[in-house]
Amino acid sequence: MRHIAIIGAGITGVTTAYALSEKGYAVTVFDRNRYAAMETSFANGGQLSASNAEVWNNWGTVFKGLKWMLKRDAPLLVNPKPSWHKYSWMAEFIGNIPHYRQNTIDTARLAITGRKYMFEMAERENIDFDLERRGILHVYKTKGEFEHAARVNEMLTEAGLDRHAVTPSEISSIEPALHGTFYGGFFTPSDSTGDIHKFTRGLADACVRQGVRFELDADVVAITADPGPRVSWREAFDYAKENPSHEVHTAEFDGIVVCAGSYSRDLARMVGDRVNVYPVKGYSITVMLNDEESLQGAPWVSLLDDKAKIVTSRYKTRFRVAGTAEFNGFNRDIRHDRIKPLVDWVANFFPRVNTSQSVPWAGLRPMMPNMLPRVGAGVKPGIFYNTGHGHLGWTLSAATAEIIAARIEADLPPGASGGQHAASPIRAVAV
Repeated sequence: MRHIAIIGAGITGVTTAYALSEKGYAVTVFDRNRYAAMETSFANGGQLSASNAEVWNNWGTVFKGLKWMLKRDAPLLVNPKPSWHKYSWMAEFIGNIPHYRQNTIDTARLAITGRKYMFEMAERENIDFDLERRGILHVYKTKGEFEHAARVNEMLTEAGLDRHAVTPSEISSIEPALHGTFYGGFFTPSDSTGDIHKFTRGLADACVRQGVRFELDADVVAITADPGPRVSWREAFDYAKENPSHEVHTAEFDGIVVCAGSYSRDLARMVGDRVNVYPVKGYSITVMLNDEESLQGAPWVSLLDDKAKIVTSRYKTRFRVAGTAEFNGFNRDIRHDRIKPLVDWVANFFPRVNTSQSVPWAGLRPMMPNMLPRVGAGVKPGIFYNTGHGHLGWTLSAATAEIIAARIEADLPPGASGGQHAASPIRAVAV
């Protein structure tokens, strides 16, 4: 049986593990956290949204970024501090503007497929993740915003998405709890929401039942491809104090799949690949609906306010509000001036909701300059990638997991191999 290592136990890593296990591979998943789904897959906006497939590569995004650069509470914020990674990424981002239309259509098609696979996984494995299949409503306050959305809608419908314009009165009918005056909106009945953390943990449990091994609290320090794929890692807790020898564990595999989100770039360089992922920070608040007024005043239909770049999801007695994009490297600080707009947005559009108990969070979206995930083989045999999904990681992950699993099956058909079996003892080397 061939043995595949996966680096990263977020949504892409776990869906990849599941897809490979289904094809008959032995699989080991490495992650530096104690549990699966503890970083970007912890508290995102929760939308399974083909309707949000528009890539950001257009001049409007560039001009807004320049306009908002010095506004600390802007939906899009760029730290002007010099960084070769950041500015080279932005140059490539601009270089992909001519591909805006086709990339949006391709992303929407992939998202539609990803939603389908995700629902099939959840049903097959009986995963409870607070799924709400009530659609997603995009709202616009001005004629100009609505007309831009109409042009985007042409691309999404070309990709096969059922999405249609709605009037202000229809907006009120679709989500009565929403307060405000709107020019119009677009509604996607087939989109949905859920708790990505609960889903990923549930799918990880299903993987374990299928024999997948999770090597957690494992900080991967190196991957190599010569003479064959190998993973080296240390225990992720304070090894300087608990493990003075700095012991490094090493295991051999038939293949390695990098699903490490924003950290994929450094791992790829170790094996001669360029995967130009940039960590684009996003924020969320989870509002605890602890009183009847808040329960009644929070929406059930998922919303996207395109101007504010804010999305919402409802999880029974919790209300998730997420948004903003911050280009600030690997900074994970939760800043009050970035959280306050989310709280204020709730107070403005849902005045009955008590926001006094709101849990803030920040995560790093792994984004490629063309806004498409990197899914495929590396330059060296046995190295593969499923990473860089940006703001649509959950929506796309089930589809890209199937794609990379099919590629691995073609390159490394299941069967006897020289790699370590999942149940083999770990070989350790002190350094």
